[in-house]
Amino acid sequence: MVEDGGFIRPRRTRRQRKKVDYVEMSDGGERSQNEDDDDYKGDIVDLTQQDGSIIKGEPADMGGAAGADETEILKADADEGEGDGDEEDEDDDEPLSKRRKTTAKKRAPRKPAKKKRKTDDEKKTDRYNRNTERLYGWHPELRSVFSNLKEAPCYVAKRATQPKGMSIKLLPFQLEGLRWLINQEASKYNGGILSDEMGMGKTIQTIALLMNDLAKRPSLVVAPTVALIQWKNEIDQHTNGALKTYIYHGASRTNDYGDLGDIDVILTTYSVLESVFRKQNYGFRRKNGMVKEKSLLHHIDFHRVILDEAHNIKDRQSNTARAVNSLKSLKRWCLTGTPLQNRIGEMYSLIRFLDVEPFANYYCTSCDCKSKEWKFSDNMHCDHCGHVIMQHRNFFNHFMLKNIQQFGATGLGLESLNNIQLLLKHLMLRRTKVERADDLGLPPRIVTVRKDYFNEHEKDLYKSLYMDVRRKYNSYVEEGVVLNNYANIFTLITRMRQLADHPDLVLKRLNDKNGNESTDNGVIICQLCDDEAEEPIESKCHHKFCRLCIKEYVESFMEEEKRLTCPVCHIGLSIDLSQPALEVDLDLFKKQSIVSRLNMKGNWKSSTKIEALVEELYSLRSDKKTIKSIVFSQFTSMLDLVEWRLKRAGFQTVKLQGSMSPTQRDETINYFMNNIHCEVFLVSLKAGGVALNLCEASQVFILDPWWNPSVEWQSGDRVHRIGQYRPVKITRFCIEDSIESRIIELQEKKANMINATINQDEAAINRLTPADLQFLFNN
Repeated sequence: MVEDGGFIRPRRTRRQRKKVDYVEMSDGGERSQNEDDDDYKGDIVDLTQQDGSIIKGEPADMGGAAGADETEILKADADEGEGDGDEEDEDDDEPLSKRRKTTAKKRAPRKPAKKKRKTDDEKKTDRYNRNTERLYGWHPELRSVFSNLKEAPCYVAKRATQPKGMSIKLLPFQLEGLRWLINQEASKYNGGILSDEMGMGKTIQTIALLMNDLAKRPSLVVAPTVALIQWKNEIDQHTNGALKTYIYHGASRTNDYGDLGDIDVILTTYSVLESVFRKQNYGFRRKNGMVKEKSLLHHIDFHRVILDEAHNIKDRQSNTARAVNSLKSLKRWCLTGTPLQNRIGEMYSLIRFLDVEPFANYYCTSCDCKSKEWKFSDNMHCDHCGHVIMQHRNFFNHFMLKNIQQFGATGLGLESLNNIQLLLKHLMLRRTKVERADDLGLPPRIVTVRKDYFNEHEKDLYKSLYMDVRRKYNSYVEEGVVLNNYANIFTLITRMRQLADHPDLVLKRLNDKNGNESTDNGVIICQLCDDEAEEPIESKCHHKFCRLCIKEYVESFMEEEKRLTCPVCHIGLSIDLSQPALEVDLDLFKKQSIVSRLNMKGNWKSSTKIEALVEELYSLRSDKKTIKSIVFSQFTSMLDLVEWRLKRAGFQTVKLQGSMSPTQRDETINYFMNNIHCEVFLVSLKAGGVALNLCEASQVFILDPWWNPSVEWQSGDRVHRIGQYRPVKITRFCIEDSIESRIIELQEKKANMINATINQDEAAINRLTPADLQFLFNN
């Protein structure tokens, strides 16, 4: 409709009338004709477009909510006749030539309702389900793995008959264990994990299995060095010579298969097995270049392979694990006193060794390819099917480990935990001392903490060191570089622990002027504890450490292992914790002990902790009987000082060190066990914390605490085991006004975490969190 002035009034529908809100200057009376254009543009949006559409907007300052966001696009209809004149507005009378043109945004199209965003857990679940369906599509046999486990009959305890020829009568629960061992070898698993608590006779039960059928031979036993002679002695003692043994260890070991033709049981160590495997696969350097040497052990078809202290292969990527997995055997066994439920991440290495189908296999999600080995020669494509790495899944990782890491003990994580428990019911047998107390008849075990305080001299020294350490730690915190200086922090903690033992461990530590790890006399010095290295091992950057020191350093690091640096040169740390120990000259080792570096003629002062130990040992002395004691310490120099002091106090002692050969260790242990005048056995935790049977002693003294309580549990179980008839007392020493009191509190907290938490990885127990560091350094 054309009005006066040439204005074309657009046609409006009823619906549009309701939505359009015109504002007229003449109605409001709030603006004068003299206001500038900018103010006007801000209030009225009214644009006529070329296509005839008119965009009108509401005032920009109408309460905010209904301001410039509301616009209407009205289509002009040029051919429209006269409309309803009553609908006109006063500002429609203004000619088009005078109409002010302003810019306005077109009304944004209405967006559809937003979909609810998925949480991270939901995304992970979807990804897991997709990959699972792909696996089932190409490998349909995997669908029934866990349902078959549920339907399989569970273990029912039944006793086996006593094996003929054994000189020792097995306890009831050991006969049950023998029956389980025999049944497992006859099952599809061809072995399993015997995980009875430490001190319950896993060795005896295994020997009974060997005696059950003498025709099934040969067998290989792989054990820590300290347990090698013990295995031989127990086999000789309890089988009446029915089993012939051979110790495959030392430079004189044979390389002729003919020498082993009539041997029933071959005994070797993890370090020797790793060494021969490395020489066979990677070679060793000689003048003529690299030379490879065949491994005798890897060319023998064994009937069974037995791993004692099987957690030595917990690192699946270590050479030791590879060496063990390469052995040829029909039956495979793992013996370990550590509950595998608490070490889920490390359990795969044991399952891989046991070769349990399909848990140790790798599967492709894009074809029917499956393999026991991870073979990607170009680090990208599978050697079998050609598909890339991302299209391959390990069964154990996919259905068990990853879900627990991502979801914890809820949802898919809980389902995976149940799957692992289901597998272990068919693969592992574990009994505890509490469960079978009636069968064992073990005496009570008492654990106490003896708390002492520094004397004035020690307190001044410790306070000086502590203030210096705390200042450095706080500066790291302020600068935000705690992780970058983790090696320094770990060293500072070690110094404080040493000073709590005896000031000379810090003031007289062995180190040359250049900070090198060895002296001119050829003695290897650990770069972490500045002590003579026990079982020294070398990093790729050629620095040497005690095996236990560097193990604690690695395990206590709170971030990803790839960020861990060498404590000496601070480049990325690369070290095989299971490598064979470097050879040490025992004579030089003794010559460089701390006693030879100190003036011990009359000016030397003992420490509070050493005198507390002497007091405890004096209280045990009796005219009627000899009470034998074991003293554990992590620091070799501390044991040297204790030995010197005890000899001056009239005690006869022997000492077990990591640098001893298996024969020397065995002779030392026998001397302590059989000599009634030898009262004290000094043992380095680095050498004798595991796989020892020292039932002749009934008192245990632990001189320096560590925040991983399992180390002390292992030490106490050297005494509290089958064959012990006296009450056992374990005394832990603590200097109350030192870092040790904090370590013990931390230890108790971590012990509670072990006992109370399903799926508590041991690495998490060893790891020091930032909160733990803050707890240690700030009183």
